[in-house]
Amino acid sequence: MSTEPRILLTNDDGIDAPGIATLRTELTALGDVTVVAPDANQSGVGRTRTHTARVRDHPWGYRLSGTPADCVAYGLRGLDADFDVVVSGVNNGPNAGNYVVGRSGTVGAGIEAAFLGTPALAISAYHSTDFFLSPPEEYDFARPARIATRLVSRALDAGVYDDVDLLNVNAPVDAPSPPVILTEPYHDYEQHVEPADPAELDDGALGTDGGESADGELADDERIVHLHDRTWPGVVGWENPFPATEEHRERYPVGTDRRAMVDAEVSVSPLSVTHASPDSAALAEVVETVDVD
Repeated sequence: MSTEPRILLTNDDGIDAPGIATLRTELTALGDVTVVAPDANQSGVGRTRTHTARVRDHPWGYRLSGTPADCVAYGLRGLDADFDVVVSGVNNGPNAGNYVVGRSGTVGAGIEAAFLGTPALAISAYHSTDFFLSPPEEYDFARPARIATRLVSRALDAGVYDDVDLLNVNAPVDAPSPPVILTEPYHDYEQHVEPADPAELDDGALGTDGGESADGELADDERIVHLHDRTWPGVVGWENPFPATEEHRERYPVGTDRRAMVDAEVSVSPLSVTHASPDSAALAEVVETVDVD
């Protein structure tokens, strides 16, 4: 770009999270940065939107009592400013795999931007052995922030966003000079459902909807179940799904975001997020032959 880009910066960990502070510092060397970020942690909300939000001034821009997608909507349509790109992160923990990407608030901010016609980059940080960065204050987000800044600059200059809506990036905080590779989200998800003991639930956890009585007692035809997302199916030890075994490494094909993480690489997944319709000759034939009488 011939001029400095105008950058809208958000996240899903909240405006006080260390990742967004580090990323803002890096991005200010590239262009004009305005922050619109959630008041509090909004991890896992995807592209959820709310109807009403409180906006407060912040030294970096604005803090908003809503989701990352709310922040992007406010930034792109509520401010008297035009932005060249939306950057979301640095997220505390990875966002890899097609199901996780769909649920991520970090990525959800980028999806909202794409629907509003502005290109985006979502950057998430991981540790090649610790996996999650907990507590985040004990980790250095500088490398993921630098990588995101360089990718934003080069993607804008090279016209990448003529064909791509969103770049989803996962970068290690611990690997020195990690290679940067082009990837696609790995398709891997399962759900585990098991009976739950109502006595173990917090009071009022289920509310009074669906036939449950106001005193919390279940009707004869009711039961309680736990539904657990298995976003890394078959991996023993959710807290660290990177056991150092060749068998585990081979589980994820080269070129997928999860394999890149196993190998402590930077994964860059280009995404089209506007739900374009695929061609389907079979569906066209079905539509032509449906009898509505």
